[in-house]
Amino acid sequence: MKKRSIIIVLDGVGCGALPDAWKYGDEKANTLANIAKHVGGLNLPNLQKAGLGNITDIIGVAKNDDTIAAYGKMQEVALDKDSTSGHWEIAGLKVQQKFPTYPNGFPKEIIDKFIELTGVPGVLCNLPYSGTEALKDFGEEHVSSKKPIVYTSADSVFQIATHEEVYPIDELYKMCEIARTEIFGGDPNIGRVIARPFLGNNAKDFYRTGNRKDYSVAPPRKTLLDIIKENGLQVAGVGKIEDLFNFSGLTLSNHTKENEAGIEQTIKYLNSVEDGLIFTNLVDFDSKWGHRNNPDAFAEGLEYFDKRLPDILENLHDDDILFITADHGCDPTTEGTDHSREYIPLLVFGKKIKPVDLGIRNTFSDIAATISDYLGVPSPENGTSFLNKIIK
Repeated sequence: MKKRSIIIVLDGVGCGALPDAWKYGDEKANTLANIAKHVGGLNLPNLQKAGLGNITDIIGVAKNDDTIAAYGKMQEVALDKDSTSGHWEIAGLKVQQKFPTYPNGFPKEIIDKFIELTGVPGVLCNLPYSGTEALKDFGEEHVSSKKPIVYTSADSVFQIATHEEVYPIDELYKMCEIARTEIFGGDPNIGRVIARPFLGNNAKDFYRTGNRKDYSVAPPRKTLLDIIKENGLQVAGVGKIEDLFNFSGLTLSNHTKENEAGIEQTIKYLNSVEDGLIFTNLVDFDSKWGHRNNPDAFAEGLEYFDKRLPDILENLHDDDILFITADHGCDPTTEGTDHSREYIPLLVFGKKIKPVDLGIRNTFSDIAATISDYLGVPSPENGTSFLNKIIK
């Protein structure tokens, strides 16, 4: 019998501040609850049936005593609150390393080396900055000077923004590859180098395009993806999964750029991948709405996903297990534009799944442990399987 597991990560859709959130200034964060409060209630009937309202109090999403899915929430072990550590932990790694951050910008030696290796005439910004604000404040000078906009955030990221008519996409990607391999290839290291291309004519209408690309450090040890692949099963990535795992453990990949395309590609893989794992990241919640402090659009995105959930469920095989979760929070209602230190929701669907309360899991890696248990492959280094709790 061929078995499959599917993970869909709603990037940035957290469900309440973690106990250590005060260390990050995120005590008030609750992405789902705060968005619902801001818009006067969310309309998520399918996720409500699954038990989303049982995980945290969400205006418009009632608690449900007769759920169609198992439900709970998960606590992060990793000390970072970003996509790389979140996805690695979901995939069974005990992430003990905290990647360095640069709250005062990058030191002169890093910037000088970047300029020398890429041949650019200099850089602009070099501070923790909102990406959209960086375009407003430095975009016009970038176009006239050809100096890339380099900035960071509260996460371990080296972000490079260039206008696509000043530096063609391939040239921006080359800059990122140089930064990833020749500047941050050892010590110092960084979680991600991110290409942030944009278009537009002036500060009033500059906008980021869909050609973003993340260059993550490679996982330091085997993840669930590697284990499944080594055991002869398929591993299909959708969205930025290939970036976050540096292609490690994947047999198929489609780097979709928006939620709608990610959902469509997931459904295509549900109709073509015969066994193993389908791992999807839906990035718009984080990149388009969370970081840009746009709770209204975030709410619309959640409601769109809810409407598409039946399409996903209809394409599941009888033996499939679907996990819907997140990787961190990105509360658009709180101060700042960074990720937030939050629990992540856990919803588990399938015809063989008992609709039970899974409580609070001690690590995101419990997903990986459960999938390895179900697929009959060796366990990852971290996590506790809850398969016996959910299988009928």
